[in-house]
Amino acid sequence: MFNDYRGVWVYIEQNDGVIEGVALELLGAGRKLADKLEVPLSGVLLGDNVKSLCSTVFEFGADKVYLIDNPVLKDYRTESYMTGVNMLCEKYKPEIFLYGATPNGKDLASAVATDLSTGLTADTTMLDVEVETRLLEASRPAFGGNIMATILCKKHRPQMATVRPKVMKALSPERGRIGTIIEETIGLREEDMRTKVLKIVKDVGKKVNLAEAHIIVAGGKGLGDEKGFQLIHELADVLGGTVGASRDVVEAGWISHDYQVGQTGETVTPKLYFAIGISGAIQHVVGMKNSEMIIAINKDENAPIFDVATYGIVGDAFDIVPKLIEQFRNSRKQKGGEISYV
Repeated sequence: MFNDYRGVWVYIEQNDGVIEGVALELLGAGRKLADKLEVPLSGVLLGDNVKSLCSTVFEFGADKVYLIDNPVLKDYRTESYMTGVNMLCEKYKPEIFLYGATPNGKDLASAVATDLSTGLTADTTMLDVEVETRLLEASRPAFGGNIMATILCKKHRPQMATVRPKVMKALSPERGRIGTIIEETIGLREEDMRTKVLKIVKDVGKKVNLAEAHIIVAGGKGLGDEKGFQLIHELADVLGGTVGASRDVVEAGWISHDYQVGQTGETVTPKLYFAIGISGAIQHVVGMKNSEMIIAINKDENAPIFDVATYGIVGDAFDIVPKLIEQFRNSRKQKGGEISYV
């Protein structure tokens, strides 16, 4: 039925000539899928004067790049980018197409899926493929994060999914690796566009940057109340880390959504992650499980968080955390205020 559809594609999102990190991460995931299916891995690159980016796409695992380079694609607009991607899909027929779950990536993926009448799994956290059926197995938390659902697209192609940044891992770049560039054109002119980009205003306000934090100290409802949650701030301060929180804490109003880690918050990969008073619901775990080191503190020895923890401490956070704060503070004093924990 779908014999004409072959290949794994990754949308190479770029802004101002810089490739988004999630696109490189998806090339790593896509490489595994392509190898299992024994098909090429291709990047799809749209923009203005972006051909030079193809070398980076090859170095991170792609065999081909489908390139549309046109001044009308200088800034992202749904109309122009959807037109280009749809044309490529209809002409070259990929069986799997992956997008980063960024604002632009999600917008483009949903528009393409609608126009091509195919399925789209949003915010996927695990990807695999059934070789015999060639079905993409896109898994994500469901029912409030209580279960993992694997979603299949059996009747339509391409099979599409969006994946949040930091969920997958990019391959180590192979410098000098080359591939095939397939250049296409679209007959769009600026005067034909229904929307115009007048100005791009970048938000320079101070925001929490959980995604780039090296140390995160995250707290959950096990801390009792907003006053108890202050322990998280104290430990993060002495470690020079960033505060994080579970969804329950945010919904209780102890801290703003900017600090939420998990499926409905930020996906993070710090060197050190403290999970204090966090039970370990799936929707939280998928957002932090790729941290290099996870230290969990919980009174419940059967808490699911211990299944993903590098080190687990069973006990009352109000007994344990103050002792950690004291030890780290003393250590800083002994070393003149400078200390490396990771």
